[in-house]
Amino acid sequence: ILGTDHKAIARAENRKEFEEILSKVGIPQPVGKTVMNIDDAIVVANEITYPVLIRPSYVIGGRGMQVVHSDIELKEYWIEALKANKKQPVLIDKYIFGKEIEVDAVFDGADTFIPGIMEHIEKTGIHSGDSILSYPTFSISPEVKEKIIDYTCKLGKALDIKGIFNIQFIVDEKDDVYVIEVNPRASRTVPFIAKSAGVDVAKIATKIALGIS
Repeated sequence: ILGTDHKAIARAENRKEFEEILSKVGIPQPVGKTVMNIDDAIVVANEITYPVLIRPSYVIGGRGMQVVHSDIELKEYWIEALKANKKQPVLIDKYIFGKEIEVDAVFDGADTFIPGIMEHIEKTGIHSGDSILSYPTFSISPEVKEKIIDYTCKLGKALDIKGIFNIQFIVDEKDDVYVIEVNPRASRTVPFIAKSAGVDVAKIATKIALGIS
């Protein structure tokens, strides 16, 4: 990372640390890097190969997220990315065609509880806050479901999250499963899955915070 923004550097290091955790537990993610300027962005995008998914880091509601297919589109996008957040790094990831799957789970230090697996209707690359999703899933195989459950349990344990966490996955055309991101907090989907599955997820997480398994 070029520049002297120490917070930006720290956040890039956090991403690297998370990538190391995923590698350690054997969970794949789309190839990606963090950049601070357009010159580095073009180099990285060509290394990863187009199309790529680009988004400013630490913005609300996926603002400025876009799939780009060329250097020209990337240069046009960069202006919009700076409008969203001038001081933070921009994330560039390989765009994977497939289905986006989302899980809200609860971990208590020993066991993981998954109230349900949700499937997005739109293509990958649409921010979850702008999408429609279905519970239960409607097009993924039992084998993919088992892999998602396995990855969710491994990540809860590896990150040692006490309470709710949210994971977004991509399932590609070969049924390979990738982790897009993990949020160690309640997500916007918690009330949806709680009502649909008939489980008070927030209450369970609160009890865990009070030391109950």
